[in-house]
Amino acid sequence: MENTKLHFDFSPLTPKEWKQKIQVDLKGADYNDSLVWESPEGIKVKPFYHQEDTGHDSMSAASCPQPWHLGEFIRVETAEAANTKAMDILEKGTETIVFRISSESVAPGILLKGIDLKKKQLHFFLDFLSEEYLDAIVNSAPEKPAGIFFHTDILGNLAKTGNWYTGQKEDHDTWDRILKKYGQKQGFHCYSADMSLYQNAGANSVQQLAYGLAHIHEYINHSRGENIGQAVFHVAVGSDYFFEIAKLRALRILYNTLAKDYGLSPDCHILAVPSRRNKTLYDYNTNMLRTTAECMSAVLGNANTVVNMPYDSLYHHHNDFGDRIARNQLLLLKEESHLDKVSNPAAGSYYIETITRQLAEKALQLFKQIEAGGGFLAQLRNHNIQKKIADNAKKEQQAFEQGERILVGTNKYQNPGDQMKNDLEIDPFRKIRRRKTLVEPILERRLSEGTEKTRLENE
Repeated sequence: MENTKLHFDFSPLTPKEWKQKIQVDLKGADYNDSLVWESPEGIKVKPFYHQEDTGHDSMSAASCPQPWHLGEFIRVETAEAANTKAMDILEKGTETIVFRISSESVAPGILLKGIDLKKKQLHFFLDFLSEEYLDAIVNSAPEKPAGIFFHTDILGNLAKTGNWYTGQKEDHDTWDRILKKYGQKQGFHCYSADMSLYQNAGANSVQQLAYGLAHIHEYINHSRGENIGQAVFHVAVGSDYFFEIAKLRALRILYNTLAKDYGLSPDCHILAVPSRRNKTLYDYNTNMLRTTAECMSAVLGNANTVVNMPYDSLYHHHNDFGDRIARNQLLLLKEESHLDKVSNPAAGSYYIETITRQLAEKALQLFKQIEAGGGFLAQLRNHNIQKKIADNAKKEQQAFEQGERILVGTNKYQNPGDQMKNDLEIDPFRKIRRRKTLVEPILERRLSEGTEKTRLENE
């Protein structure tokens, strides 16, 4: 057996030879018309890729997390109830808790009771801006926790609501004090950019990357790079499987480049969640397939923390069954598909490496245009960002309505027997509250809302 040759050596083929072979197989059909398609970002996707397409050996310059953390979302109504739920789901396999807190009356000491913060990471999304509340959380935590992330995003609040929490100066002063206290404190992370807003409002991948980078750059520039600590990106992952993998990888490379220019740590933390934009009310079980693919994109794209979305969250209050299914989807990816065993698994894929590079290059070009126009805040004030997102969202909506962008069970393969009117526990549609705002808010909207309203009316 020692002298048996178990493989044959083949000479490598050039891209030209591959293309010639494909052209023969097409029997006269045009190569570009038949096999090349263009993404919404203007990237031409080919039927095959070669190492020469990547531009170099690998785009894997940015460090990649290992392993990723399985997160779960808890909306806090009372500290006692949220703590009970947190302790329960930690026993069931959840590794990171993401708290959404709407009131300062929630006592951090009660909320965090019994949670081993030296082993478990926590994320906090607050519907208010309060230095005192962050002080209370820090005082309830050990000296060096595994990781406590405050999503203190005053610009994100402005972009989403159209207003500051209190006022521009007041918000920045509070943010500066928080950063001075905790920006360099081990185990605490104090600023973030909510990129999920852009995806859920209809921005394409290049726009999401450029706006996210410009968003975080506004903070770095304001602080002059002092006490800034590790950046945190809250990212929504859509249904274009390979492009979403590339999007997250491109984000790391872009932030790595920006941080080095300021002498900052090139590492960032990515909290990834499935998009709401493609989720549907009818044929809701299909949402499980969508979120599974999106969570896989997040993992393979090297997100640090992945939080799944329950399949019924559009129309049901949080419930044990929906939460259990969402958690188990991630547990299957981690424990049975072993998607936590390899760091940077997409490295070396010529297709993913190529679109990673192309997304990063296009996003960097758009980022430079934003900076030349005065930066993220200036572009938000003159409504350039809102307009660009709305324009792309309109194109996506038209593609959906014309059947070019398919959501199974909604604009194709509908089940006429589907009845949802009596199952609605919460309103699945975006409500616009008319109020005076400083800037035009960026509005999140699902593609299927119009279709679903018509179907509900006709039940």
